[in-house]
Amino acid sequence: GSLTWKNLELANRALHHDGLVVLENAISHEKLDLLNQKMVDDAEVLQAKGDESPYNYNKGNIQQDPPLTKKFFDREIFFNPLATQVTSSIVGPRPRLSFISGNSALPPSPGIEPKAQHTHSDADFQHPSSPFAMVINIPLIDITPENGSTELWLGTHQFGKEAQEGEHGERASGRIKEAWMEERRKVRGPAQPVVRKGSLVVRDLRLWHSGQPNWGEMGEVRVMLAMIHFAGWYRNSMEVNFSEELRGDVERWGRDLVVQGRYVPEKDVEESYLEGKFGNAYDFDQQDRLDIEF
Repeated sequence: GSLTWKNLELANRALHHDGLVVLENAISHEKLDLLNQKMVDDAEVLQAKGDESPYNYNKGNIQQDPPLTKKFFDREIFFNPLATQVTSSIVGPRPRLSFISGNSALPPSPGIEPKAQHTHSDADFQHPSSPFAMVINIPLIDITPENGSTELWLGTHQFGKEAQEGEHGERASGRIKEAWMEERRKVRGPAQPVVRKGSLVVRDLRLWHSGQPNWGEMGEVRVMLAMIHFAGWYRNSMEVNFSEELRGDVERWGRDLVVQGRYVPEKDVEESYLEGKFGNAYDFDQQDRLDIEF
């Protein structure tokens, strides 16, 4: 249930240097399978909404929340102690968990041309130059370049809003300017990795990345969960809707975090969890931002 000191050092140094680290064999496969089947079925429902679907940049990539109900909730997935150990070593003790969602790369289908997202940063606002938010991505299956593995620009978490165009709230906000990408390619170009099922990825929110097309010949939806651990001092105001039946589990398993959640009847969660927004509509900024720059 915990990393050795040397492995924690490796993860910490990787995050400071690259803005990303992968922990393999962190989650039991059978626990992922139940959730994956449910979210694959849900992805078809969201895809059928067409222009009204919560798509990110293009309709081949949709924002998709998991059902936070008793049947599909598991500590290894949503409160993984290895993930919290890593994020706490970067942003400080008891990070704020205020966002649980996911994104799904859809296989080719009539009327949907497979496309890549614009290279972008999720920190599409003026933000601190020090680490303040760590994204935890959990693929529910093996992800590969064929089924939509995310393209990553390692080391770009050092750049800020000056590298971007588009304003927060637009579907394509946070886009990285072409001139900045061309200069970065001279130093270190992007990579599209294979990440094995059972792994968890910890990524600095500021890192440049791009969702890629799912060319999977088997027609398989690629689901990847996304949670964010914000620094305790970072005043993000989002909240997560949990089923009331999960209150005891969240309070017990989430004690190393500040869980910004509200508890509602399970029926309400089941009726509303697929009504989430597209990714750039979420507000990862903080309240009462300091009027100061370093």
